[in-house]
Amino acid sequence: MAEKELSELLFLAGRRLRHGYSRRLEPLGLNPGQARALRVIAEAERPPRMVWLADRLHIVPRSLTPVVDALEEAGLVRREVDPANRRSTLVVITAEGRAMADKAREARREAGQELFAVLSEEQREQLAGLLALVESQFG
Repeated sequence: MAEKELSELLFLAGRRLRHGYSRRLEPLGLNPGQARALRVIAEAERPPRMVWLADRLHIVPRSLTPVVDALEEAGLVRREVDPANRRSTLVVITAEGRAMADKAREARREAGQELFAVLSEEQREQLAGLLALVESQFG
């Protein structure tokens, strides 16, 4: 069997991680995009504007609308008019949304634990350091 390129191996590992994460999110009623948006909202210092949120998620604002609609329908966020700019909409996380963000974070952690269980603690630390080094070159 021919050796796979590093980039292909990383891609395959990432795909397995995403699938494991998706499986764990499904019982929570979330998809990865919704979980990611909820995480960004939960980590924001104050309720974000829709435009800021779309920018942080690297999506166009019109693509964010159905994500926020689903989160709002589930009672995880609510929209409010920004008192500083009445033309802007804020996305406010609810108590249920904070609890769900914690559950989604745990699902992500579990997916990572499952994927990297084959590695020793030392190997996991080494891999984390190497990936952090690669990521650091992009700011």
